Amino acid sequence: MPSDASLLSTTVRRRRRITSASSLHLILAIHSLLAVFSLCIDDQGRALLAWKQTLNSSTDALRSWNPSDLTPCRWAGVLCNAAGEVVEIALRSLDLQGSLPSNLRPLKSLRALTISATNISGSIPREFGDYTELRFLDLSKNQISGEISPELCKLRKLESLLLNSNAIRGAIPLDIGNLSSLVHLTLYDNNLAGEIPTSIGKLGKLQVFRAGGNQNLRGPLPAEIGNCISLVMLGLAETGISGSLPSSIGLLRRVQTIAIYTAFLSGPIPEEIKNCVELRNLYLYQNSLSGPIPPQLGKLRKLQNLLLWQNNLVGLIPPELGSCTDLLVLDLSVNLLTGSIPSSFGNLTSLQELQLSTNKLTGSIPLEISNCTAMIDLELDNNQLSGEIQLDFHRLAGLNLFFAWQNELTGGIPDSLTHCEGLQSLDLSYNSLSGPIPRQIFKLQNLTKLLLLSNELSGLLPPEVGNCTNLFRFRANGNRLAGMIPSEIGNLKYLNFLDLSDNRFVGPIPPAISECSSLEFLDLHSNSLSGSLPAVLPGSLQFVDVSNNMLTGPLSSGFSTLTALTKLVLRRNRLTGSIPAELGSCERLQLLDLGDNGFSDQIPPELGKLPALEISLNLSCNQLIGEIPSEFAGLGKLGCLDVSHNKLTGGLDVLAGLQNLVTLNISSNAFSGKLPDTPFFRKLPLSDLDGNNGLYIAGGVAAGGGAKAARSAVKLAMSVLVSISALLLLMAIYMLARARAGRRNSDDGDDSVWEVTLYQKLDLCLDDVVRSLTSANVVGTGSSGVVYKVTLRSGDTLAVKKMWSPSSGEEEVPGAFRNEIAALGSIRHRNITRLLGWGANRTTRLLFYSYHPNGSLSSFLHGAAGKRVADWETRYDIVLGLAHAVAYLHHDCVPPILHGDVKAMNVLLGPSFEPYLADFGLARPVTVSSDKDPRGSPRLAGSYGYMAPEHGSAQRITEKSDVYSYGVVLLEVLTGRHPLDPSLPCGKHLAQWVLDHWHGKGDPADVLDPRLRGRTDSQMQEIAQALALSVLCLSSRAGDRPTMKDVVALLVEIRRPVADVPKESGAAATVASSPPVRSFALQGSSNCSFALSDASC
Repeated sequence: MPSDASLLSTTVRRRRRITSASSLHLILAIHSLLAVFSLCIDDQGRALLAWKQTLNSSTDALRSWNPSDLTPCRWAGVLCNAAGEVVEIALRSLDLQGSLPSNLRPLKSLRALTISATNISGSIPREFGDYTELRFLDLSKNQISGEISPELCKLRKLESLLLNSNAIRGAIPLDIGNLSSLVHLTLYDNNLAGEIPTSIGKLGKLQVFRAGGNQNLRGPLPAEIGNCISLVMLGLAETGISGSLPSSIGLLRRVQTIAIYTAFLSGPIPEEIKNCVELRNLYLYQNSLSGPIPPQLGKLRKLQNLLLWQNNLVGLIPPELGSCTDLLVLDLSVNLLTGSIPSSFGNLTSLQELQLSTNKLTGSIPLEISNCTAMIDLELDNNQLSGEIQLDFHRLAGLNLFFAWQNELTGGIPDSLTHCEGLQSLDLSYNSLSGPIPRQIFKLQNLTKLLLLSNELSGLLPPEVGNCTNLFRFRANGNRLAGMIPSEIGNLKYLNFLDLSDNRFVGPIPPAISECSSLEFLDLHSNSLSGSLPAVLPGSLQFVDVSNNMLTGPLSSGFSTLTALTKLVLRRNRLTGSIPAELGSCERLQLLDLGDNGFSDQIPPELGKLPALEISLNLSCNQLIGEIPSEFAGLGKLGCLDVSHNKLTGGLDVLAGLQNLVTLNISSNAFSGKLPDTPFFRKLPLSDLDGNNGLYIAGGVAAGGGAKAARSAVKLAMSVLVSISALLLLMAIYMLARARAGRRNSDDGDDSVWEVTLYQKLDLCLDDVVRSLTSANVVGTGSSGVVYKVTLRSGDTLAVKKMWSPSSGEEEVPGAFRNEIAALGSIRHRNITRLLGWGANRTTRLLFYSYHPNGSLSSFLHGAAGKRVADWETRYDIVLGLAHAVAYLHHDCVPPILHGDVKAMNVLLGPSFEPYLADFGLARPVTVSSDKDPRGSPRLAGSYGYMAPEHGSAQRITEKSDVYSYGVVLLEVLTGRHPLDPSLPCGKHLAQWVLDHWHGKGDPADVLDPRLRGRTDSQMQEIAQALALSVLCLSSRAGDRPTMKDVVALLVEIRRPVADVPKESGAAATVASSPPVRSFALQGSSNCSFALSDASC
């Protein structure tokens, strides 16, 4: 008899068999039902469903595609004709994540296929060539790779082919000319290579041809382009297009826009362009065009924007341009133009921007320019203009920006400038202007930037200066201004930069200067100021130089409040007393110069605890006593130390471990004992040790002149050195004479002699590097040169920038070259590209950088970045790293550095897509007026689409201009669109389009990159808040923009969970009245706030 357990087991097995059989029957029934449904739908629907099954969308974007429907005509994105035939598929801004369909042959009447911004990847199937009824094909803004299939050239009825913003590589098909019905062809922002096929000339109906942003698209613009007689838009910007513009371009009588900028065009602008009578926009800047500007351009009466800057154009500015009465923007800057400014420019009554900077123009500023009553931006700097400024500024009342620095102008500053009530930036530096600064000029309430340095101005600084309450930067150094500094200067609450050095000011530094609560840079050196240093100084100060004055008395203990101070220069005054220990509170101090005063007592040990002291410490020529504090052993970063000409005693062992010391002067003290036996001390010149009778070198030889035998040895050594020096001098004279004789016998000079400076060890041969500078190795072009990828013999890879060639006969190092060396040679940041060294000879200037393999942020967003481009985490890390880099330039460098050209092309990506800010050719320290130096190079405004309004409608050009450019880059990352995307409505730039949408309270999701859609709720909230931050950075008033320090804080803040937000956090004070809302009050900005609620996301 079976047990209960065996009966139970048998029963369970039977039930399992029954359950399994039931499940099988259920599954079969479901499949049968689905088969019935599938049989119900027509062939068109089955083809579309089959494609849907291949997609990996997590959002089920095609949920309406129901297999139970008889036809697909009611499905989302599907349009049918009256006969039930699918004629259009339109799928835009969806997260489909899959490949393109290759099975749409059943859709025999398909006329339009749009699969745009849908995260589609893979290549274009050959089967697309079988969709013979197609008129419209839009596959833009995806991640499509591979080459353009030649099969597409079979689509004879195709009118629009939109493949832009993908990762397509290879050449444009040679048979593209077979698409005889084509009207729109957009291929921009891909990885296309090769040349433009001559068959393009067969496209007689083509109206739009855009292939910009393909850096490997090379070769000339084929002459056959002239056969495209219907062409309205020709865009080949940021490509490798080279050679001359063909004269056949004159056959394009309907063309309205020609945009071939930042490319490699050369030769003259063809005269035949005069026949392009519909031309409105001609963008040929940043090429190598030569020859004169054709006078025939004056026949283009509809021309609105003529941008030819940064070429090699020569000759006179044709007065015929005065006939282009519709001109809004005329930019001929950074060329080699000569002669005078045509008086015919007075006919351009609609002209808003006239930029003639950095040429060789002469003569006076024509009075007729006063007729340009719409002018808002007038830039005439870096020329050889002379005479007085006689413009009628009463008629130029709308002027926002006037730059005429670095000329030969004379006379006084015009009183009539006070009629320009909107004037925000005035720069007349580096001229020979004389007389006083007009009192009335300080009535300009919008003036933020007043730069008058290096003139011959005299008289007093009027007390009315205190009325100019929005003044941000004021430089009048290098003049003959006298009298006292008025106490009214304390009214300037927004003043950030004050330089009155090298004048004739007397009296005390006004204590009211402590009221300048935003002041970061104060330079009053080389005057005759007296009295004591004010007990209280603005806590925001980062740089103070009051050297070469007659200041007296002790230093106060108020330095403990200057926690942002990085450089303090007080040398050559009459200061006395002890060095205050409170200086140890200045933890960011990098340079301290107290030399040539009357300080006494011991060196405070607190100076040895300054963690950032790395540039220089100068305590020389005082009356200091005692030993060097033991705490000085902690100054491991210090490069220069000078304690000479004091009364210091003791040994020097405390300095033995300072590995970064480059110079050390301890002469004329009373040091004693053995000199540290280190390589650095063994190489010290005797002059830096002299006057310390008790010092001796290992072995008993006196180092400081204490023993007679040592003195004899020194005398003997000196005799030998003098003899050797005399011999070397004779040899040098002989070699110099030979070199000069060689130069007289050679017209070309010697290009084989290189000057090389390396900042780290590199095994390179300059000849090998130069041989590698070929077109095949070009990886990009910038505002100051061409960048090549160069592989060294060691296998290391460098990025080598070859600077644009200087003008003929120019011997000075070009400004851009010097700027990059000055900027990058002295700064280190994890998100700033590293300058490894430079080399220069008579004709060539090279900069060596670390190579970053993933190209630029621009190519990442608009090219072949693969799936990483859709990754919000990667994009967030990029914009945060870039923000850190710009914030470092603005807030951690003293003087601060203005990058001047923050854009996606100048953000390079490392192996893990970490960002590196590059191209410092336009960078200037804020201490240099208007990005200039009397010996310097051209000042460029930046890049169109990224430039702040102050470059055109002018508010000021300061660090806040970089903030605006950063905001545009942030928008580019969030929207996936180029700042000059021509597909935007009404020809708007990206920034204006987004701002209009934002202020119109539109849905933020409508402007986002479709590839960012479908993220998690928390990520979408982060993206929406980043969009709000970009809008804040794009404020038209520079003062309303946040500082980059605030931008960093806010980017960090939007990622932090709301519950973790503190009530006060550094640069951004946070108010959390209710959990879903974050509100940030930004420092350094007026009327600046940032508030978002969950509802706005």
